[in-house]
Amino acid sequence: MPPSALTSDAVSPRVSLAVRLLRQRHGGVWLAVLMALGVGFATRVTLLIKSAGDVSWNLSLPAAFAWGTLYDLAAALWWAVPLAVLLAALPVGFFSRPWGRWLAHGMLVAILYLLLFGAVAEWLFWDEFGVRFNFIAVDYLVYTTEVIGNIRESYPMPAIYAGLLAVTALLYWGVTRTGWVGQWLDAAGSPARSRWAVTAGLSAVLLVIGTGLQERTIPAFANNYNRELAKDGLWSLFAAFWSNQLEYDHFYPTRPNEAAFKRVHELLARDGSKRLTDDPHDLLRLVRHPGPEQRYNVIQLTVESLSADFLSHFNRVSKLMPNMEVIAAKSLVFDQFYATGTRTDRGMEALTLSVPPTPGRSLVKRPANENLFTLGSVFRSRGYETAFIYGGFGYFDNMNYFFGENGYRVVDRTKVAAADITFANVWGACDEDLYRWTMREADRDHAAGKPFFYFVMTTSNHRPFTYPEGKIDLPSKTSGRSGGVKYTDYAIGEFLRAAADKPWFKNTIFVIVGDHCASSAGKTELPIQNYHIPLVIFAPGGQVKPGVVRPLMSQVDYAPTLLGFLGWTYPSRFYGHDVLAQPDGAPGRALLGNYQKLGLYTDGQLNVLKPIRQSLTLSYSRTTHEMKSQAPNAALIDDTIAYYQTASWLFKHQAQRALTPEELARYRTVSGN
Repeated sequence: MPPSALTSDAVSPRVSLAVRLLRQRHGGVWLAVLMALGVGFATRVTLLIKSAGDVSWNLSLPAAFAWGTLYDLAAALWWAVPLAVLLAALPVGFFSRPWGRWLAHGMLVAILYLLLFGAVAEWLFWDEFGVRFNFIAVDYLVYTTEVIGNIRESYPMPAIYAGLLAVTALLYWGVTRTGWVGQWLDAAGSPARSRWAVTAGLSAVLLVIGTGLQERTIPAFANNYNRELAKDGLWSLFAAFWSNQLEYDHFYPTRPNEAAFKRVHELLARDGSKRLTDDPHDLLRLVRHPGPEQRYNVIQLTVESLSADFLSHFNRVSKLMPNMEVIAAKSLVFDQFYATGTRTDRGMEALTLSVPPTPGRSLVKRPANENLFTLGSVFRSRGYETAFIYGGFGYFDNMNYFFGENGYRVVDRTKVAAADITFANVWGACDEDLYRWTMREADRDHAAGKPFFYFVMTTSNHRPFTYPEGKIDLPSKTSGRSGGVKYTDYAIGEFLRAAADKPWFKNTIFVIVGDHCASSAGKTELPIQNYHIPLVIFAPGGQVKPGVVRPLMSQVDYAPTLLGFLGWTYPSRFYGHDVLAQPDGAPGRALLGNYQKLGLYTDGQLNVLKPIRQSLTLSYSRTTHEMKSQAPNAALIDDTIAYYQTASWLFKHQAQRALTPEELARYRTVSGN
């Protein structure tokens, strides 16, 4: 009797287990799982080759592959269960008919194509972020218009689709040549008394794996690239989806709330501010600055993916930003300024709210984020007009809602006429268009006799890196990030040159600041060098003396420092400090993290909190970027917990609200202003 005639009811005991699994109704499930394991292994090898210079070539690498195979199997079993249910439900004899067999072939081809499509998607994601699918991928799935448009404009998708189809056909031909598919289909057409038992058993195995296997089970490899290789992209995607909201108290080290708030009050009082309430859970305090208050306009240019390394001030070999170099020479440049996160919404959160990056989603996208204490609310308390001006569609990342519900006038791509857009890609209008809108808003407010504060958010330095031709000496799109950075610099230079003719120019402070770095990947869990961004404050009227500020700081310190330039005395709920008003020798610090890891960086030392209730202390060299484990620093751990635990508590209890007019009047009386 030929092998293809064997069924699940007539199999020799000498036949291997693999063949026995194939020669039954659910043989197609095991074929699909086998294909998933093969594609998963090939994907891991490909990513290893791409990152060969970054991974650690030691025993952790085979360990990463072993763990990765386990997660590949777990991910395959997840979607194998519905396939098993389908096969169990099909009538006896379904695969005996020619059209039934063709449908089975089509199903396997579709599965293989989707697996390969996922592998290509993982490659593109790794190329951009240096990690497997994570929380960023979950966020992008919400905004399919922008993401799909970005992919279409960045990559030759028809060629990729055709190439995938050709590779799928070739690989599937190889699978059929083994005879495995034929053996399954011959057996699948016969009665299978155990088909529901197999389905139930598979579901039970999946339940055990799904509840017992979690990504935190993967060892904490010294090199984060090795740890990322140990993951499965599909598993990581769903793990990130389920953990997009992390309750601090459930997952992180804690102290009694009273102790945590007591400590954070002590940390915030280092700037000489005085508490305005006896409520131990309220950070409200009075920040004083001597001298008359100034009413300068402020235009904050928040530049997409602006790493410090793009400026020759920080990286002598960089020639991408000649306009910024001229501007920096006339400005106050902050030498050790760090982003709090790796996404635009995190930068917005810190620059606007002056809060630590609490775990899970940024506050820009969380519910109950209305009427918060923001930099804009402080400006409005002085009669300023505030606006959020964005080149793209502001529904992305919930930007319009967040800024609109916190008192900002919103101007985005939907609020301007078609004639106001001379060039755009899927992410937004080019920076030149955006800056032209900004000048128009400034002209309007100036004509009305109103001082103004604008949060301007650019998009041009973002894949697909397209911009108007003929502006710079690098062609659009094909120049990649280099072209995006250089065009961004060109647009800033043109904006300031055009603004110089405006009557409000000399009375305006221009802030150029990055939202986050261009790349967040690194060998460590929080690669500090990939959080280093520029902060440049340019005052054409001479309000700010040019120079370099060297103390360590992060985006949470931006708002208090800016208000210090204006000499304002104001009630504050900010976590940040005016770094220029700190006592000489006061230790700097930077709060930074990603959606799970929360860090406190002091000069030479980093403390990290992470699930589940873990804490580690690392040394850090700014020169080599090397990190080494150290004995726990109890004081640093307490400070880290105090910042993040209290911030999480305050937003959970909606206690970071803006002040009412009555409260403002009362505190103005207290301050004597």
